[in-house]
Amino acid sequence: MGSPFGIPVYVSWTWLIIAGFITISFQDVFRLPGMGDFEAYGVAFAFAVLLYLSVLLHELAHSVLAKWYGLPVRRITLYLLGGVSEIEKEPPTPGKEFMIAAAGPILSLGLAAVGLLADAFVIDGAGIPEILIRQLWWSNLIVGVFNLLPGLPLDGGRMLRAGVWKITSNPGRGTAAAGWTGRGLAVVLILVPVVLSLLSDRPIDTLQLVWSVVLASFIWMGASQALNVARIRARIPQVNARQLARRAIPVTASTPLSEALRQAAEQHAGAVVVVDHEGRPVAIVNEAAVQATPEHRRPWVEVGALAKSLEPAMVLAADLSGEPLIDAMRESPAAEYLLVERGGEIYGVLATADVNKVFSGV
Repeated sequence: MGSPFGIPVYVSWTWLIIAGFITISFQDVFRLPGMGDFEAYGVAFAFAVLLYLSVLLHELAHSVLAKWYGLPVRRITLYLLGGVSEIEKEPPTPGKEFMIAAAGPILSLGLAAVGLLADAFVIDGAGIPEILIRQLWWSNLIVGVFNLLPGLPLDGGRMLRAGVWKITSNPGRGTAAAGWTGRGLAVVLILVPVVLSLLSDRPIDTLQLVWSVVLASFIWMGASQALNVARIRARIPQVNARQLARRAIPVTASTPLSEALRQAAEQHAGAVVVVDHEGRPVAIVNEAAVQATPEHRRPWVEVGALAKSLEPAMVLAADLSGEPLIDAMRESPAAEYLLVERGGEIYGVLATADVNKVFSGV
């Protein structure tokens, strides 16, 4: 839908569902005496668009501040339950995490305050504009307060995570605290309409219960995803290029595959690197392609036909480990990488599959 501040904005098809629901639900709110159905539905749809425009501003507050802190932002997506800013890297400090998380609710509450003042002092008695402004400031107030609830994936959960991170100096503990709090919030959201119904001896409002379940499911899944990501990130320090490297043997591109595999087995190597006639590495033989080649054909297949040419980003320093190694692999995805010493000597081959095993616990 555009790229404000250089951030691409996308609208999911699920937005049409909530836009239709808001239009149908609010058409009576905006229906003034003498107004026809077309006008009432039109104003209600305009409210849905303006509401999601305020959600976009909420997400832009997160994203613009993240970019100001030097964090790359992939995109903003508006969908059924609001919006999400895809910030590609974690904030480096709990302070920046807190500020980025707080920016959205602050903007929503600011919009609510401006709308309240306009409603009270500027457009009093102005008909449709007054009703629109009133519904918008009230909606932004709800969005701002709801997002301040202290549980992931809500902004308040990220603020809680930042606080625990600051106190414990451990971002993983912050995520665990905010994630489990988010799961607790999900349970409370479902219990509240049930308990209120029991206390008042009134039947449960089905629509309210459905929306409570939808919101609770969203929060539960977001909190669970955050906890899973925290468990994965806890294993990043275990990723060490030298420890995961496979010993590699150099062969020329014309070497038969069967001969290259024989040499690798003889030298207890797990990878094959194609070199030119001066011994410089030019390609890495792809393990998946080797496994897909039938054994009876291997004497007639040259390794060069199964090798991927080395690009500069596929050559990594053997000393890399942890986050820098993951970032280097993320910037240029490949099945294998050539590891070299500082002097340019070949150390071995790092297979992405071996790195994945660290995170999968295999």
